[in-house]
Amino acid sequence: MNEKPANLTSRLLTWYAAHQRDLPWRRTRDPYHIWVAEVMLQQTQVATVIPYYERFLARFPIVEALAAASLDEVLKLWEGLGYYARARHLHAAARRVVERFDAKLPGTLDELLSLPGIGRYTASAVLSIAAGQDLVAPDGNVRRVLSRVFAIGEDVTRGAGQRRLLRLAASLLPPGRAGDFNQALMDLGAQVCTPRAPLCDQCPLAQGCQAHELGQEERFPVRRPRRPSPHYVVTAGVVWNHGGDRFLVTQRPPEGLLGGLWEFPGGKQEPGETLEACLQRELAEELGIEVTVGAPLTVVRHAYTHFRITLHAFHCRLLSSQPRALGCADWRWITLDQVECFAFSAADHQIIAALRAAAGPAAS
Repeated sequence: MNEKPANLTSRLLTWYAAHQRDLPWRRTRDPYHIWVAEVMLQQTQVATVIPYYERFLARFPIVEALAAASLDEVLKLWEGLGYYARARHLHAAARRVVERFDAKLPGTLDELLSLPGIGRYTASAVLSIAAGQDLVAPDGNVRRVLSRVFAIGEDVTRGAGQRRLLRLAASLLPPGRAGDFNQALMDLGAQVCTPRAPLCDQCPLAQGCQAHELGQEERFPVRRPRRPSPHYVVTAGVVWNHGGDRFLVTQRPPEGLLGGLWEFPGGKQEPGETLEACLQRELAEELGIEVTVGAPLTVVRHAYTHFRITLHAFHCRLLSSQPRALGCADWRWITLDQVECFAFSAADHQIIAALRAAAGPAAS
C-alpha cells in the first residue's frame, strides 16, 4: 500500500466526526456502563441492544447493584437477548470487581482480562473508550474493514491472520485517540463497509483500499468453511400436577448452553426411540418421576449458533413420585400467570405461547 497510515487515519477520523452514530453508551465515560454495552454488543445488533442496555442500567446503575442481585434477576432482564453466558459472566465479574477491586473496574489490561468473560477485545474496547488507552479493539466490523483495506488473505480471527491484523491496526492507531479510532472503524463497518454490497463510493478509505482496487471487496474477510449445522429432535413435557392447575418447570445447571434459565423438562431423542419414550426417559433421568404422555401441544423449530432443533412439546400427567433435582439445578410447580417471574429461552417461550393459546391442560 502506497498510502501513508496517517493519511488513512486522518480521513477516517474526519468521516467519524461527521457520521458517528448517537448511541447511549457513547454519552458516558463510565467504564462500567461501557463494559455492559460491549458485552451486550457481542454477536448482537445495536438496535436490539439499546432497549436492553437502558433497562439493565436502570435496574443496575452501578456495579454494586449488579453484584448484589441474584442470577435469576439478571437472567430475567437479559431474557431474549441470547448468548446467556454473557449475563452469567457479567454477573460473576461484577461480584469480583466489588470483592477485589473496591467496586471500581480495574484500569489495566491484565486485571481486566482476569475477570470472568472478558477477552482481549472487550478489555481493549473498555480501556480505549473509557480511559483513552492506546489499544486496538478489533470487533467484527473492524476486522472486516481492515481485512479489505489491506486485502488480508488469511483468516483474521485466528493465528497468523489475526496477528497481522493487530499489527496493521496498531500502525494506524493515533496516539491519544484510540477510543475514537476504534469506534470510527466500528461505525464505518456498520454503515458503509457492510458485509454485502459495501458503499465504497461513500467510504473515506476507498482510496488506498486494496480490496476496492482489486474490485473484490466481498472476498474479504477470508472465512473458514462452515461445517454443516447438526439437527436434533428434542422433547419437552408440560407436566401437570394432580390438580391440573400447575405445571413443572426446571432450572438448567448454571454452566453450559442456556445455563441458569428455566425450561420445560425433556431432552434429545435417541436412535430408535419414540417421542413419547424419549420424554418418559428424560423425565425419569432428570427428575425421577413417572408420567403419562398425553396430547401434543406444539412443535418448535429453533436454530442456535452451532445446531438446530425440532422440539416436540407434550402435555403430561404425573403418575408418581415427588420431583427431585437429579439432572437439573432446581424445579418448581407454577401457574401460567407465574411464568413472568422466571427467565426462559426463546424456544420455551413458544411453548408458553401455545399454552396461553390453549388456555389450559389438554385431556390425556
